Amino acid sequence: MKELPSSIGQLHALQELDLLGCSDLKELPSSIGQLNAFQKLQLLGCLNLKELPSSIGQLNALQNLNLSGCSNLKELPSSIGQLNALQNLDLSGCLNLEELPSSIGQLNTLQELDLLGCSNLEELPSSIGQLNALQQLVLSKCSKLKELPSSIGQLNAL
Repeated sequence: MKELPSSIGQLHALQELDLLGCSDLKELPSSIGQLNAFQKLQLLGCLNLKELPSSIGQLNALQNLNLSGCSNLKELPSSIGQLNALQNLDLSGCLNLEELPSSIGQLNTLQELDLLGCSNLEELPSSIGQLNALQQLVLSKCSKLKELPSSIGQLNAL
């Protein structure tokens, strides 16, 4: 699959979208932000996905966002901080991810953040210390990461 139709935003009852292995997918339509009931987005292995639309921040019910293996993703939109219900964010294998937006500190319900193999990530924003619900942070194989912020919430596993 190379692209999703913009009409996907009309599927107001859609709760889950699994695009596992859609390696030719380069972008998501901005209309995805209209999916009010959306809870789970699986983009695992979407190798050519370069960016997420800023409208992703409108997904108020989104709980799980899996971007594992999206090796061409370089950054996340700052609107990601508006995902009020997000509990799990999997960015493992996002080899070209260079930074996380400071707005990530606004994800008050985030419990798990997986950055395994984000080999171009050099630092974590200090705002990550505001993630009081964060229990698990995976940083294995983040070879360019130089230091951790002085505070990282209430972690159970690092």
